Amino acid sequence: MSIRVIVADDHTIIREGIKTAIERKATDIVVVGMAVNGKELLALAEKLPADIFIMDISMPLLNGIEATQRLLKRRSDAKVIILSMHAEYSFVERAIRSGARGYLLKEDAIEQVMHAIRQVFAGQFYLSTKISGFIVHGFLDTLNGMATNIKSERLSSREREILQLIAEGHTTKDVAKILDITVNTANTHKKNIMSKLNLHRQSELIRYAIKELIAT
Repeated sequence: MSIRVIVADDHTIIREGIKTAIERKATDIVVVGMAVNGKELLALAEKLPADIFIMDISMPLLNGIEATQRLLKRRSDAKVIILSMHAEYSFVERAIRSGARGYLLKEDAIEQVMHAIRQVFAGQFYLSTKISGFIVHGFLDTLNGMATNIKSERLSSREREILQLIAEGHTTKDVAKILDITVNTANTHKKNIMSKLNLHRQSELIRYAIKELIAT
């Protein structure tokens, strides 16, 4: 039985490159679906049986961190591999804390994706070889009590989603339409977000979202 994979990335060249690499080199893995953002991935997960979900950490409408958390609430058995161009410990930590079982650098994706899929499917964690060493040291530091508090954890799932949409340039009217809520509700969420984060201008809100990788 083949390992079934769904790939989500807003860059066509990445999605197609991973799919092509798998089709050419793996007989035990099959790509059953592809998505361009976190919302599409969650919709596909409802319709298509899949074992492994590979998703970009930075996607429009719904980023990979938030999509991972929502997916695992619906399907606790889902196994996620995060794709990213960022090799810093803080990004990897956030991905693993969200429930991801693997972290694959985009520059290594084509070369390492089959190995990552098989390892995660077998119940293990996978980290790109270029970052595994210093990541281990970072997690040891965290276990020793050096972890930092992340402000975005104060926000609800809905608030993080709205924050991303605002940072992507959507107006509150756009947000209301996308999420099927009233404009008043969208404005209330925005005010609550700014209050929780102690931010006072939209520009500060956008900078914060980019810094926390809620949007790019």
